[in-house]
Amino acid sequence: MALASEGAVIVSRTPLRISFFGGGTDYPAWSREHGGKVLSATIDKYTFLTVRRLPPFFEHKNRIVYRRIEMTASVKEIQHPTVRAVLEHLGLEGMEIHHDADLPARSGMGTSSAFTVGLLNACHALEGRRTLKENLALDAIHVEQILLQETVGSQDQVAAAYGGLNQIAFKKGFSDGACRGSFEVDALPLPSWRLEELQNHLLLFFTGIARTASDVASSFVPGLATNAALHGSEKQVEDAIRILDNPGSILPFGSLLHDAWTKKRSISSKISTPAIDTYYATAREAGAIGGKLLGAGGGGFLLFFAPPKAHQVLRSRLGLLEVPFRFETGGSRILVYEPG
Repeated sequence: MALASEGAVIVSRTPLRISFFGGGTDYPAWSREHGGKVLSATIDKYTFLTVRRLPPFFEHKNRIVYRRIEMTASVKEIQHPTVRAVLEHLGLEGMEIHHDADLPARSGMGTSSAFTVGLLNACHALEGRRTLKENLALDAIHVEQILLQETVGSQDQVAAAYGGLNQIAFKKGFSDGACRGSFEVDALPLPSWRLEELQNHLLLFFTGIARTASDVASSFVPGLATNAALHGSEKQVEDAIRILDNPGSILPFGSLLHDAWTKKRSISSKISTPAIDTYYATAREAGAIGGKLLGAGGGGFLLFFAPPKAHQVLRSRLGLLEVPFRFETGGSRILVYEPG
């Protein structure tokens, strides 16, 4: 890929994700000592980043457009922490960046990491660099965990970079993403009918509650290395994969989700709320076999596993905004590369 000229325009598209099992084991506080393993899938809901070099005719040197508009004289003045960290990390100045997304931020769908991965991907493309998925994930982990000092895990960055339904294993000693080969991504090669069956048993609802994952995680991460609730997480990932690989009933996948959610709630009082507990109980009464609150907790999106015949009753009883989705496999992509 040639070095982009001053008029170059780059657009990246990066998927959001739903996490099924193993959440918590991807935090450095756990993976450094025990390693970690998660099962997640990316979906057809995306974060879009448009990046170009700002023409030199303006008083400001950088223009950043997201839920607010920033026009600054230097990168150091940028208030958006991830944009500032990425541009400083890559040594870029004089940038115009526009962000759009299909789902709201701070909702448990991996939006923050999708933003980081997508911005890194677009900026590398602007500089004429093609980035391996592994390097893209490691770079995003480094930005979030080391440069920004956020209390976040490592699965979202990997899922956003790679895409697909994957088992992601973090090797013992994994911490800040500085070492290549420190994680492995194994795609689940399910038959199309089985993948469709899984898809048809899942429902996604927005609670309307926004929260910052790092704030919720800070309530349980300090004691994570010795938390008994996580010791069975790796087995749950393995059990889930066995259920999906087996041509028999897929319903035990829902029961496993329920068990995982019950254990996750015990990690910290901030993971769930009375409102979330009420929604979950209502869904179970309406026919859901299992489910979970996506992300660190505290709000965002609820995922339920239920037989298709129960879906209409479940929707009616919950009264929440449903977000239809499909699985996707592409990961972060450069949609537009206009060299100018």
